[in-house]
Amino acid sequence: MRCNKLLFSCVLAVAITAPTAVIEAQNSDRDALAKHVLLISVDGMHALDLNNYIASHPGSTLAALAKHGIKYDNASTALPSDSFPGLAALITGGTPAAAGLWYDVSYNRTLAPPNVTTPYGVASGPCPGPVGTITEFDESIDIDYTKLDGGGGINPDYLPRDPVTCKPIYPHDYLRVNTIFNVAKRAGLYTAWSDKHPAYEWAGGHSGDGLNDFYGPEINSVPVNLPSVAGCNPLPDPANATPSNAWTDSIQNIMCYDTLKVQAVINWIDGKTHDGSGTAPIPNLFGMNFQAVSVGQKLNNNGYTDAVGTPSAGLLSELDFVDQALGQFVAHLKAAHVYDKTVIIVGAKHGQSPMDVSKRQAIPGSTPQTIVGSAYAFDISDDASLIWLNDQSMTQSVVDTLSTPASQAALGIQEIFALNAMKTKFADPTVDSHAPDIYLKTNTGVIFTGGSKIAEHGGINEDDVHVALLVSNPHFASQSVKTAVSNQQVAPTILEILGLNPLALQAVQKEGTPVLPKF
Repeated sequence: MRCNKLLFSCVLAVAITAPTAVIEAQNSDRDALAKHVLLISVDGMHALDLNNYIASHPGSTLAALAKHGIKYDNASTALPSDSFPGLAALITGGTPAAAGLWYDVSYNRTLAPPNVTTPYGVASGPCPGPVGTITEFDESIDIDYTKLDGGGGINPDYLPRDPVTCKPIYPHDYLRVNTIFNVAKRAGLYTAWSDKHPAYEWAGGHSGDGLNDFYGPEINSVPVNLPSVAGCNPLPDPANATPSNAWTDSIQNIMCYDTLKVQAVINWIDGKTHDGSGTAPIPNLFGMNFQAVSVGQKLNNNGYTDAVGTPSAGLLSELDFVDQALGQFVAHLKAAHVYDKTVIIVGAKHGQSPMDVSKRQAIPGSTPQTIVGSAYAFDISDDASLIWLNDQSMTQSVVDTLSTPASQAALGIQEIFALNAMKTKFADPTVDSHAPDIYLKTNTGVIFTGGSKIAEHGGINEDDVHVALLVSNPHFASQSVKTAVSNQQVAPTILEILGLNPLALQAVQKEGTPVLPKF
């Protein structure tokens, strides 16, 4: 059967009767729109940031990309708006209910604890034995998170374990589905990705083999001089002239850190491995995330200067840095004679809240545990709160406690999702061992912190979820789409662009995720 490739519904109709295992990556009736897709996540970047920057910088790379691009002005990231579900949406096409990733640090009711207590204090336990454990998939599982290379990668002793075999559960094991990288690699294409922790190896899909090249320098390592990065040997002093304990402590240092990943992308475009040590094909599907904008939004005395998204000097410098890096990518793509054959997608795993700093309301991070009491198992709280209970039969009584005026005020609660409300909005925690029992949507401006940061993500308010999304190629006409879309639609669209079958993505099959409008 031959179908118009713009009609995703036709593809879906053909595939409905086909089991997952037999859906092929390639479809002979599809023509690739491009040979390469470069996916960029500028973490924290709102749709408003993109439009404001283009308006104030008409000669910028972002403005040039928009002149030959489709700009989706009503794009939303995953719910909740954390980096893990945010990236999963972009590369699997699925929500946390399908992909299984709710946060980089969460809780699982059916797994055994790690073999060794982790650096951040997740307790080890016997295996086989009682089940239920915090699942850390951030810097906590590095061999040595103080080192830029994570000390050589992931320490299996810090990982949660299968309660029957007691084998460690790697991040890719925890992901339930495949990714665009699996589909592309299975079709014989070359794939590469760079992100902020070694734990992001899960971008290679549940099978763990979707990436030809992965680079994950540890963002929470102790900053060191970078001889390979101009202006970063020695590192610039933070604005307050005190030593920086993390790359994210400084407007300047985070640009040094991100430049490592920028250089990896340039090496890929130049036909090398990420470190430049060997030759490799120019990837057909590749990309990276930027942390610079997110840091500029969070650091005290930075962020925005008003309620309509005017960036501070510090945040503007981060936006300029990202734009200049994109300019480098374009220049190298042109030098490699593949620019016309490349679709560049600029998006964001998540937004950041609040943009209006006058709304900031800091709440100590331990408050949810104190209020929930004996039913509490774990929570992760940034600018919302995901709560897991050790006894799910107590959910209603916990909701009753959280619903009191005192609790509502103490936690800045706007809405409570639990029981049928949780099942309707997110997933059913009684059957999904990954899902939280309760999700607290907080008032705009609430941040669970005892520190000085002025914004966070993880919530589902406007500033958390309304993100930038631009799809560009020299052959595209400039368009602004006002239709509401989601980051989930990026994954099947990327496969469509490469001439591959979107239905090869397991999450797309589960949730019926369509391609973006105009594709």
